[in-house]
Amino acid sequence: MGEAVAKGETLSIVIPALNEEAAIGGTIARCLEAREHVMREGGVAALEILVVSDGSTDRTEEIARGFPEVTVLAFERNRGYGAAILCGFAHARGDLLAFLDADGTCDPRIFADLCRALHESGADVALGSRLGPGSRMPPLRAAGNLLFAWLLGLLSKRTVRDTASGMRVLRREALRDLLPLPSGLHFTPAMSARILLEGRLALVEVPMPYAERVGRSKLSVLRDGWRFLRSIVQAAMCFRPARPLLLAAALLALPALAIGLGPSLLWLRERHLEEWMIYRILLASLLATLVALLVSAAVVAERIAGLAHGRPPAERGATALASRLFTTRARRVAGAVLVALALAVTAPGIVEYATTRQVHMHWSRAVLGSLLVALTASLAITAFLLNMLELIHTQRGPVPESAPPDRVRPARAG
Repeated sequence: MGEAVAKGETLSIVIPALNEEAAIGGTIARCLEAREHVMREGGVAALEILVVSDGSTDRTEEIARGFPEVTVLAFERNRGYGAAILCGFAHARGDLLAFLDADGTCDPRIFADLCRALHESGADVALGSRLGPGSRMPPLRAAGNLLFAWLLGLLSKRTVRDTASGMRVLRREALRDLLPLPSGLHFTPAMSARILLEGRLALVEVPMPYAERVGRSKLSVLRDGWRFLRSIVQAAMCFRPARPLLLAAALLALPALAIGLGPSLLWLRERHLEEWMIYRILLASLLATLVALLVSAAVVAERIAGLAHGRPPAERGATALASRLFTTRARRVAGAVLVALALAVTAPGIVEYATTRQVHMHWSRAVLGSLLVALTASLAITAFLLNMLELIHTQRGPVPESAPPDRVRPARAG
């Protein structure tokens, strides 16, 4: 803590506000009251507060300007929650950047805990988790946050309890690895997803109390919930594309196995199939083809993402297992086996047609043969794409590290 003060770190707290006249005055007053506590216990030498009125049409800006210690910025029209935060960051002078919702739900004194956790852990971002004991978050929103946290944990293999917390502290130098971020309310889950999925930045989570908001919420459970979900999936597709694709493949594989199990067991026991089973077998065959396509897409997409982000191939987990299925040796063996099985299954029909120009082969052989041919084609196309990527990579040399984006340019107030 003393080292942080010696370095003269400044904490800049940005408060985005859209029509928060009922809460903004109290939120600013609490931040000012907490200033000495945050500086003393959080290990920062100075603290500044910036309010960004996001196109407010009520008295939000007027009330905020009544506090001379606070820097007030204003948009003429609504640009979005994330845009307001980034505007505040652009005008901030702090080494540590923070933001806090204007609705009175979070205690500004918690910034001391977040700064201390950041210093002690060496993390890049400290997040206040609103889902701890004593949280007064509405049950529907709490359930949604838990669902998003579970999904993000499943895709990233890292744990976070509150993906959309509106109270965070981050190091200024970490901002360049987080951009671009969306301008809307899904700014926070998109930030969480990028941190956990890209893996360049470290995140520390600190439990905090959460109160009922003052005034009416701007959050739409359905519309913004969909945006939150989409931001998580988009981040996964950008940084770890194999994981959502393999998850989708697994979800389709289960019904494919369940649908095809009955006919398979009947054929193994009695060596025949009922005619009505054609529908089940066709559906199982279709699902199996989709599973193969998703696995192939996962392997190719993961290789593209690895080249784009300068990341080595995965060495363990489902992604590594899927990639091993497409090594040169595995492809050759699998291709030979699939072709041999396809020929063996359809051989009676091929021979009969060649000699009599008629086919009386059972339909199940044609369906199974078609599935095997589709799997062979999927394997061959995937092999071609992987070879093409390797050839391009070899000819162009190692992918250089991407240059960091420019620092956020100050946005004009008003």
